[in-house]
Amino acid sequence: MDDLRYPVGRFRRPDALTSQERNSAISEIADAPQRLRQAVADLDDTQLDTAYRPGGWTVRQVAHHMADSHINSYVRFRLALTEDEPVIKPYEEARWAELSDARTMPVEPSLALLDAMHSRWVGLLRSMSVEGFARTFRHPELGLVTLDGNVALYAWHGRHHVAHIANLRARMGW
Repeated sequence: MDDLRYPVGRFRRPDALTSQERNSAISEIADAPQRLRQAVADLDDTQLDTAYRPGGWTVRQVAHHMADSHINSYVRFRLALTEDEPVIKPYEEARWAELSDARTMPVEPSLALLDAMHSRWVGLLRSMSVEGFARTFRHPELGLVTLDGNVALYAWHGRHHVAHIANLRARMGW
């Protein structure tokens, strides 16, 4: 079960990234919407409503979760760049995934949201200085988080959820 939950391994948050690590993470974030599109391509409603693991979210919920989570992260970047150590508001991702839209809507609106928002987000990330990536926000549960640590998290996050779907497709022969 642990392998199905963490197909690319568990995330380990760095405090800072090298220039090469940062550029690689930004490239992964840039590619995430297209990788998700490819992962869900040609899936029918029954397949979209299949959980990627026993007790896990459906493919549909994973796709909507990626949009929800990445939008929250984008806003956190903007807050950290414009305010001194802002305290961010976490959200109950599991409860968001149970809302009707996440359980029933087509995935295309979330794919379109990711395309548009990632275009803005990656433009922002590529314009930032090293000092910008050292800026922080305060997470009520995680403490002080650097933007370098958060860019690493979201590079991992995209890989993590696309792997959930790709691995399910491979197991099911889709």
